[in-house]
Amino acid sequence: MKAMVLRAHGGLENVRLESDFPDPVAGEGDVVVRVKATSLNYHDIFTRRGMPGIKVPMPAIMGLDVAGEIAALGSGVKGWKIGDAVLVDPINRVEGGLMGETVHGGLAELCRARAHQLVAIPEGVSFAEAAALPVAWGTALRMMYTNGHVAAGEKVLVLGASGGVGVCCIMLAKLKGADVIACTSSAAKAERLRALGADHVIDTSAMDFVTAVYDLYGKPARRGAGTDKGLDVVVNYTGGDTWVKSLRCLKVGGRLLTCGATAGFDPKEDIRFIWTFELKVLGSNGWSRADIETLLDMVRSGMLKVPIDRLYPLAEAGEAMRVMENRELFGKIVVTP
Repeated sequence: MKAMVLRAHGGLENVRLESDFPDPVAGEGDVVVRVKATSLNYHDIFTRRGMPGIKVPMPAIMGLDVAGEIAALGSGVKGWKIGDAVLVDPINRVEGGLMGETVHGGLAELCRARAHQLVAIPEGVSFAEAAALPVAWGTALRMMYTNGHVAAGEKVLVLGASGGVGVCCIMLAKLKGADVIACTSSAAKAERLRALGADHVIDTSAMDFVTAVYDLYGKPARRGAGTDKGLDVVVNYTGGDTWVKSLRCLKVGGRLLTCGATAGFDPKEDIRFIWTFELKVLGSNGWSRADIETLLDMVRSGMLKVPIDRLYPLAEAGEAMRVMENRELFGKIVVTP
């Protein structure tokens, strides 16, 4: 089969299209999926570069989010048939393992998964839409609703708002009736964020977002009228030099929601803001199967629209990764073998 194969950690030059990679074979409890779509996530960049403490078996095929049709069934598989449209939950919640990292993923024509990882794709949801959901949108749903409890009338700031997670966070917050402030460093993306529903957009290439928040909602204070100033929620999955700035924007009792650190996992910290303003720092790690099923139903019903920035053929998956790594996207990038 054709596959984009990683044989050593490093730069994009280490990811190459191979036309004769061995086809996967379905063992007991396995299915082989004919891949119709796989979406890219920043986790794929980390996998390619190499992550401390995580050993990726080489050669590796990246691509966590996989949607397609069942092409083969292993022995003992029940409840599924060849041709069924399925989405693969990237996490093997029984034996362990992660698609596109410790197990071959979706940047190939075929992909093997355990049958218990399959989720049926309902009619009305395309393969590309389904493939966009698990990692980015599943994490966003867990962060905003399950752990973050975003509510109507709250003021919510989203950093990295034009990425896959950020776009979903904006839509989920608006569905709850929150006032949403989106941060981006691109004037073109700013217009798209407004069209998506953001009430305010901050161009961080032209203005410090803390200053902009103070202009909009006032500077938070510990007592008096100042306790109503500032933000209820900041969504920060970038880390780096935005971390302490995020704390400074929150009102008394505010929540900082995080699910990653694409700009650096060990930022300078100032814990004085945490105790002084009684802030809550809430982490979210991944998603549940129920989150995926909820999202599929929300897309099927029209509650959520999936902004797919671009579709790439498998042979151009390296270019798709470059676009993601350089943050030249809005929403999700999908590869269609």
